[in-house]
Order: sequence, then C-alpha cells, then structure tokens
Amino acid sequence: MALDQPVGSAPFSAAASPGARIPHPGMGFREFVACLALMQAIVSLAIDMMVPALGQIGAAMHLEAANQRQWVITAFMLGFAAAQLVYGIAADRFGRKPVLLFALGLYVLCSLLTAAAPDFTWLLAARFLQGIGAAGTRVISISIIRDCYAGRRMAQVSSLTFMVFLGAPIIAPSIGQAVLLVAHWPVIFLGLGAYATLIWIWVALRLPETLNRADERALSIADITAAFRVTLSNRMALGYTLAMTALLGSWNGFINSAQQVFAQVFLVPKLFPLIFAGCAMCMAVAALTNARLVERLGMRPLSHAALLGFIAISVVQATLGLTGHDTLLRFAVLQGMMMFCFGLLAGNCNAIAMEPLGHIAGTAASVLGTVSMLGAALVGFLIGQSFDGTIKPLTTGFILCSLLGLAVVLAAEGGVLFRHRSVPDRK
Repeated sequence: MALDQPVGSAPFSAAASPGARIPHPGMGFREFVACLALMQAIVSLAIDMMVPALGQIGAAMHLEAANQRQWVITAFMLGFAAAQLVYGIAADRFGRKPVLLFALGLYVLCSLLTAAAPDFTWLLAARFLQGIGAAGTRVISISIIRDCYAGRRMAQVSSLTFMVFLGAPIIAPSIGQAVLLVAHWPVIFLGLGAYATLIWIWVALRLPETLNRADERALSIADITAAFRVTLSNRMALGYTLAMTALLGSWNGFINSAQQVFAQVFLVPKLFPLIFAGCAMCMAVAALTNARLVERLGMRPLSHAALLGFIAISVVQATLGLTGHDTLLRFAVLQGMMMFCFGLLAGNCNAIAMEPLGHIAGTAASVLGTVSMLGAALVGFLIGQSFDGTIKPLTTGFILCSLLGLAVVLAAEGGVLFRHRSVPDRK
C-alpha cells in the first residue's frame, strides 16, 4: 500500500477508471491526509492543551469548586456541537473551501479573545465561540473526505486522517505543561491561534474545492428540511452516530476528570501528560491498524469486534475499581486497551454512517456531527461532574456508554453483528 501513489489511481481514488475525476487535483494523497488531519487536530489541541492549565486557570479566575474548571472544556464542546448544522448547510451551498476559511479565521480571532479574558464569564464565552470556529474544521473535513472517497476506501482515508489527528492528544498535554513552565496560561491560547493561522494559509494556497457543482443545494427551507429528513431517517447513519455519541461521551468524561483522577486518586499529577499520551498513542496505533485491515476485513467486523472488546475491558476496569483492587498501572494499561478499541471504532462508525449520504455530505456531516458532539459533550460533562474523589463515576460511565453503543448498533443492524454488507465504492 503506497501512500505516495498518484492521486486518482487505485486503491485510494474512488474513481479509478480512465477519465475519472481526480478526487483532489493538485494535492497528493499524503498532503491531502496530512492537511485534513492537522486541521482536525485543531479540535484536539484546543481541548487537550488546556487540561494541565485547568488548575492555574481556576486559581486565576478565583473559582471556588474544582469541578467548575471543567466548564473550560465543556463550553468549547457546546459551541463545537451547536455550530455544525450551520456549517454543513453553508458548505453544501457555497462550497467547502470558503466556509472552511471563515471557520478557521473565527477560531483564530476567538483564540486571541480567550487569551485576553479578564474574568471567567468572558473566558467561557470566548471558548464557546472558539468551539463554533473549530466546528467548521470537523464538518467540512468529513465532507471533503466523502466528496473524494466512498465505501471501504473512505474508511481507510478516515482512519489515516484519524491516526495523524490523534498525534495531537499524544503531545498536547505535554506542550501545555511545557508552556506553563515558562509562561502563564494565556500563552497556550496564543499558540493555538498561531497554529490555526498556519493551517488557514495551507488551506488557502493548496486545498482545492471538492464539492461537485451538481451536488450544490439551494438555501431553501424545503431543501434543508428534506436533507435533514433523509439523514435522520437513515437507520444506519443514525444508529452508528448514536453509538459514537455514547462512546465519545465516555472519552469526554475521561478528559474532563482525568486531571483530577491522577492528582486526587492516584496522587501523581505530574504523570498525567505521559499516561494521557500513552492512551492517545493506543488510539493512533489502532487507527493505523484499521487503515491496513479495513480493505480486507470490512468496516463492520472490525468495528463490532472493537465494540465488544471495549465493553469487556470497561467491565474489568470497573470491577477492579469497585472492589478496591485498581492501581495506577492497571488503570493506565486498561485505559490504553479501551482507547485501542475506540481507535478501531471511530473511523469505521463514521464511514458507515456517512456511506449512504454522499449526495448531501455537508448537511449530513453537520446533522450527525451535531447529534454526536452535543450528546457526547453532555454525557462527558455529567460524568466529569460526578467525580467524587474516586474512579467509580468514570468507570461506571464507560460501562453504561459502551452498552448503550452496543444496543443502538444492534438496532441498526437488525440484531445481527458481523454481517457482511457489500456496498459499492461509489460517490
């Protein structure tokens, strides 16, 4: 599998026949994956670089309760979820590139506003708006991938993108911690703005417009309503999106409470960036593994096996925690194993959800993204706010979320797992 294979040729192009449209003219496959992945990493950096700084932010803003600090993450996630509907509709009407450049510009501006926050209310408002800017990078990157690829190839590209994207959580907490050694927390936001500025320039100069003009949709209530109805009435799309909502909610719960878990439960706050990076590394390895196996084994066998593995590991971890036999090493190893399963799930579930909706990819990505991210933000917030000085709320959340994910996947698949579905790789 050569990653430097010419764009538009098998196996990566969705249209490999002579005379077929090149998926992303002027940009090679490696650059295409790297651009979208590093653009999606904006979201991870905006969340994960904050975690080591939550204590300093809480002190600077004179917060009385430690759990209040979690709003710094949740405000971003709520803005990120709420704006996705608008971006999808706009991207289907005006094209991917101009809407993406607007979103990146908004993110840069709000990063500066967050750095200048004089109080906690200002900071949360700026973080909410920063999340609105970041939402465009997620919706439009998914739309661009669906514009260019379909079927298992789309799952493959999504996995490669997800793998590079997961490099951000590996290093983000360490970067945030390093910044705090030499500067105060606002510098983290200035760095986020600088990073997004570089991505803006890259997109402006190199990324082509991928929306097929035949798929442009008018800004009419009737067309928008029809696209919403098609998206939300598709059993596969909605089922796999709800499954990812539950699983992503458990991951958000971990992000919200991780700093407190390592500081208050295991009494090793300085090890947090290292262990968090290890968990992210496990997801990245899983994404690479998925990219290599999905063409041969298929999306469903891999994702269903990973979901069952996620459930089994979460049960083991919860049992150890509830019986008082959990240790830092056991927690870290089991958490890494769960994140490996999550890495196998993410790209495949998103690809299965988007597969039947290529003709309305922008709107579909925004609708499903809103459902997924808003639900995950709320679930993660509830798990985080339940932190009581033990790991019980977190481990219980993993079990409940994974079982809910299994239930909706079974409903979508008619009660049968591992069933092979032959879907043509079409646009």
